[in-house]
Amino acid sequence: MQALAVVMHEPERLELSQLTLTVPGDDDVVVAITSSGISTGTEKLLWQGRMPHFPGMGYPLVPGYESVGRVSRASGQHRVGDHVFVPGAKCFGEVRGLFGGAASHLVVPAARVIPIDAAMGERGVLLALAATAKHAFAGHNTQPDLIIGHGVLGRLVARLAVLAGASPTVWEIDPLRAEGAVGYVVVHPDQDDRRDYSCICDASGEAGLLDKLVGRLAQGGEIVLAGFYTDRINFAFAPAFMREARLRIASQFLEADLVAVRNLYDDGRLSLDGLITHHCPPAQAADGYRQAFTDPSCLKMVLNWSSSI
Repeated sequence: MQALAVVMHEPERLELSQLTLTVPGDDDVVVAITSSGISTGTEKLLWQGRMPHFPGMGYPLVPGYESVGRVSRASGQHRVGDHVFVPGAKCFGEVRGLFGGAASHLVVPAARVIPIDAAMGERGVLLALAATAKHAFAGHNTQPDLIIGHGVLGRLVARLAVLAGASPTVWEIDPLRAEGAVGYVVVHPDQDDRRDYSCICDASGEAGLLDKLVGRLAQGGEIVLAGFYTDRINFAFAPAFMREARLRIASQFLEADLVAVRNLYDDGRLSLDGLITHHCPPAQAADGYRQAFTDPSCLKMVLNWSSSI
């Protein structure tokens, strides 16, 4: 079995290639992908060549962990025709799958895919970031009252905080991204004088902000790092000491987080509207990835694979 896939050969060089897929086993499903999202966090780092070393890191690789499609070969609880979310795959032989979701077809362990309602459509690609936002505060009693960054992750952190009864403030320096708030306010940091935030969630991935954020904390306040950081994290100890500041790192989402946000969407509580702003056919993937990483107006770029199936 073969698939069309986005292959990053080296930083800032990718192309659409025909790859031979791993033969599916008894516990695998084959998914015909309809849509895949482009991450402006981890995938941008791969594209720039700035991704820290992880198991499986190296070029050439197939990126992507935000894919939805239909099951074409079933296994386990899944049936042919089921709509599912796929958080990536490793099914491309010698071409690395990091994260392996940007392809027309994927071979995936049945236990890894999450059933979704067909009506969710391409919005299903947003489940990965919604689950990341959910995971940042899963099991914790606090909600953020300040969120840094009004990209897709920041918006989803804010939407989930509002669902939990909070009224957060969001900092955003780009006027193109300041709109779209519902139930919370977006301000430029220079317009915000508050210095008593109890919980600050950074969704920007900017490692150099920590001193500034410490200065906005209340006594005993917490900073949650929900982005991904390539530069060293450091901060002045004395101001953090005086505030007895707490620092917490949110890791990647778990299956339980994916199920939780899917259920919130199905119940009509979590909106995923207004987050997908751009589309691109796979044949123009090189241009699509570049635009996703360089155009501030692009919140989420989606590759439409349906014509390739």
